[in-house]
Amino acid sequence: MRFNFYMKKFLQGSFLIMFLLPSICFADEGQFDMDRWYTILNDIQNTAVEMKISNHTINEVIQPSVFIPSIIISDKNQKEFTISLDQYLTQVVNPKRVTDGKKIRRKYPTLLNKVYKKYGVPPHVIMAFWGIESNYGEYKAKYKLSDAFLTLIYDGRRETFFKNQLFALMKSADKDKIEISKIYGSWAGAMGHFQFIPTTLEQYGVDGNNDGKIDIVNSVSDAMFSAGNYLSKLGWNKNEKIVREVKLPDSFDTSLLDGKTKKTLAEWNLMGITNPDGSKIPEFEISAGLVADTNLPVVTRAFLTYPNFYRIKKWNSSNWYAIAVAMLSEEIK
Repeated sequence: MRFNFYMKKFLQGSFLIMFLLPSICFADEGQFDMDRWYTILNDIQNTAVEMKISNHTINEVIQPSVFIPSIIISDKNQKEFTISLDQYLTQVVNPKRVTDGKKIRRKYPTLLNKVYKKYGVPPHVIMAFWGIESNYGEYKAKYKLSDAFLTLIYDGRRETFFKNQLFALMKSADKDKIEISKIYGSWAGAMGHFQFIPTTLEQYGVDGNNDGKIDIVNSVSDAMFSAGNYLSKLGWNKNEKIVREVKLPDSFDTSLLDGKTKKTLAEWNLMGITNPDGSKIPEFEISAGLVADTNLPVVTRAFLTYPNFYRIKKWNSSNWYAIAVAMLSEEIK
């Protein structure tokens, strides 16, 4: 199988890319490099052949491939910004999401209980991840994932990472007999109800409805079982809270609010940490960190962070995300 054969068909059939690409300019990089694009396609094809990916899936990636300028713009314009914890929670754990979560939970009692029984992840926790990641599946994916990955590979900033994602996607499409041209996701390559990237799907995906394939985009069962499996493999403990909101004593050392400093609950108690109403925090045998919004003039909210908090951070490294999962899950419980 030779690249020239595919490129000939590609040039004959993909008029969009032929006319679109030469006119694309980037202010800091100059004219679009057509040779680089062809080299990437050649490399992807050759490596996919070596990996024994099917000709059909390779064709579906290479022949109709389209460079998507808006993805490059999104990737280059990711801004560093600070949002307060309260602002984040207002956006993410809003009344509608709580109400919808309770309603949708009642729609899937059997499925959620099966996930709980198999993986030990409670229904309200699964629902919280689902709500935050895709608004319970309401989020509609915009980009054909193979094109998104090719575009990001061309961008070059994380070329190896996105190549690995594309190959994982191609292997999954083959294994589960899914048309890769019909798999859509975010501009950064996440897909489905729980926004897995392909390598996460490859490692943790589960056929939840026993139809012989794993489809986390169109099957709620597959998506929930996969999320439960992922959290289980991260070590989820169904008997532990995620966080506990607490009150800090006056003149507390804010350097301890990094979430990395771990102490026993008895030690935090001795340092004056209390429940918000001033009562004593429980002293069961567990170590915990402490996080707060230290960008405010005065720290108004602080949270003891238990081991499940750090398991969530392996899913998403944001402290605010982990707290939001905790808060939404408690609201849906």
